[in-house]
Amino acid sequence: MTEPDWVQHAIWWQVYPIGFVGAEPTADIGAGPAGGAAAQPVVHRLGQLVPWLDYVVELGASGLALGPVFASETHGYDTTDYFRIDPRLGDDADFDELITQCHARGLKVLLDGVFNHVGRSFGPFQRVLAEGPDAPAASWFRLQWPDSGWTPGTEPGYDDFEGHHHLVALNHDEPGVAALVTDVMKHWLGRGADGWRLDAAYAVPASFWAPVLAEVRRDYPEAYFVGEYIHGDFADEVERSTLDSVTQYELWKAVWSSLNDANFYELASALERHNGFLDSFVPLTFVGNHDVTRLASKLENPDQLALALTVLLTVGGTPSIYYGDEQAFRGVKEDRAGGDDAVRPAFPAGPADLAAAGWPVYHLHQELISLRRRHAWLHRARTTVLTLSNEHLVYQVRGDGGTGDGGARDGGALTVALNLSVTPADLPVPAGSGTLLAGQARQHQERDAVGLPGYGWAVLGSS
Repeated sequence: MTEPDWVQHAIWWQVYPIGFVGAEPTADIGAGPAGGAAAQPVVHRLGQLVPWLDYVVELGASGLALGPVFASETHGYDTTDYFRIDPRLGDDADFDELITQCHARGLKVLLDGVFNHVGRSFGPFQRVLAEGPDAPAASWFRLQWPDSGWTPGTEPGYDDFEGHHHLVALNHDEPGVAALVTDVMKHWLGRGADGWRLDAAYAVPASFWAPVLAEVRRDYPEAYFVGEYIHGDFADEVERSTLDSVTQYELWKAVWSSLNDANFYELASALERHNGFLDSFVPLTFVGNHDVTRLASKLENPDQLALALTVLLTVGGTPSIYYGDEQAFRGVKEDRAGGDDAVRPAFPAGPADLAAAGWPVYHLHQELISLRRRHAWLHRARTTVLTLSNEHLVYQVRGDGGTGDGGARDGGALTVALNLSVTPADLPVPAGSGTLLAGQARQHQERDAVGLPGYGWAVLGSS
C-alpha cells in the first residue's frame, strides 16, 4: 500500500487529550439506555488545545496526533461510545472547532482508534449482560456462557485485553464489528480528521484490517493509517493488513538503550533493520509517547538528549514528538494503577506559562525539524554506518535518487556524526560531505574530519 503523498512531510506533535486538559481521570458513567456516559456533564475543554497550535507550527510540526477523544470510562482506551466526544473533553462543536483551527494552520489531525476492545459500559456489551446470548450484538464479543444455560443476572465469561478484565475484547471474525469500525472511521474522517492511529493493532488479525481499510479508502483515499505494533514481523503485518505504517518500537528502544549503555553497536544494528522496513513502508518513529517513560527521565545522562533527537530527525521515518518532550519534561511510567499519570500531565494555559528551563530543548527541536523539513527526502532515506565504536558513530543518510522532483528519491545525502563520550573527538567523514548544517562542531576539511565536543553532534550536507 502506498501512503498518501502528504505523509512525506508529516511531523506529528502527539497529545494525550484527557491528561493535557486536566480532565477527571474517571467519567461519571450513567445508566442510560445505551449504557454510555449519559450522566457525565459536558465540559468544553478541547478548546484548551487551540492556544497551543501556533506553538506547534513554530516547533515545525505539521500535524496534531490526538490520543483518545471518544466517550470512555477512564483513560480513553475503554471506549463506551465511538460516535460521541468524551463529555470530559467537550462535544461535536468543540471537535469541529479544533479541526477548523488545525486545518487553518496547515496542521493535519490524526485520531486514536481503539478497535481491539471496549469498556464494560459500551452500550452493546451492556445489552448482552442484560439480555443474554439472544442480544443483537452477542456475536460481537468472544463470550463463554455457562453450560447450564443463561439466567438473568448471570454474567458470561469473556476474552479481555491482556488480562485487563475491564477491557472487553471484540470478536474480529464478526461482520458486525467490521461494519462498526468502518462506520466509525468514516464518520470522523467525514468530520475532518486526516487519519487514524490504530491502538493495539498487533492484537487484531491482519485479515480484519485489510477489508475494513479498503472500504474506508474508497471514500477517503487520502487518509493515513498507522498501527500500534510493539514487536513482530512489521513488514509482513503491513503487507497483509494494508496499513500505511506501524510504530517503530525497535528503534525507540535502541536509541535510549545505546546511549545509556555506551553501545552504538546496538543502534547500528537497529538502523540496519530500519533500512529493511523502509524497503516496504515508512515506520512511525519516536523517542517518546504516552505509554513510555519520558526520554529526559529514561536517559541516565541528560547531556545526551540531543544525540537521541538527532537520530530521530535524520533517519527515515515519520517522526512524532510527544507533548512536553520538546521542553524536556520528565516523567516515569510505573506498572501500577495510575502508573501512566506522570507521563500524561496537564499542560498550562499557554506557552507563556512554560518554565524557562525547557526552551533550549524546544529550540533544539526547531533546529533539527527545520533541517528535516528542508530535506523532505529524509522521509524514505536509507542509513549507512561509516564509523562505529561504542562511543562514536558516523552515518550517512541518502535518498534513493532518480526523480529530481524534490521527493523522497531526489538523491540527497547528509552525514551525521555523534560523540557519546564526554571527551572531545575527531571523527572521519567522507570527502565532499558538505558544510555544517546543524550541531556544534569544527570541520577539518584538509583531512576530511569533524571535531566534536563532548556529547557533541553534527550534521553535514548541502543546504
